[in-house]
Amino acid sequence: MTVQPRGLGALSPRAWWAGAVVAAAGSLAWLATHDPNVPGHYPGCLLQQATGLYCPACGGTRATYDLLHGDVAGAFARHPLVPPLYLLVAVYLGYRLMRRAQGRPVRLVIPNWLPVAVGVAVLVFGVARNVPGWDFLSPA
Repeated sequence: MTVQPRGLGALSPRAWWAGAVVAAAGSLAWLATHDPNVPGHYPGCLLQQATGLYCPACGGTRATYDLLHGDVAGAFARHPLVPPLYLLVAVYLGYRLMRRAQGRPVRLVIPNWLPVAVGVAVLVFGVARNVPGWDFLSPA
């Protein structure tokens, strides 16, 4: 006798992808219509409020808002890593869709060192954006 999975584990990958697309579209629609530069629309960064330091993610919401409104230069000024990150995500999703349309398996091999390298890079960026005189890395 086999036990059928229950709960969220029983959902197909298509259902998970559909849910992710709906959640992303809804989030982006909200962000596109609610300017994060206007006080009161979003909570502030807890690290910045508590210490006065910028966290590695500070400015990411405003950079995404700028991208949604076609201001690429403004997005780079707010957070220089957000536009390349969205480009990487778009390339990856395009790769998945292309492989799926061709009927080929989707393989993504992530080397063991990559998550560690990304974590170290985020920490270094978080420190670098708080170095006095390096205002080009601070969220404008």
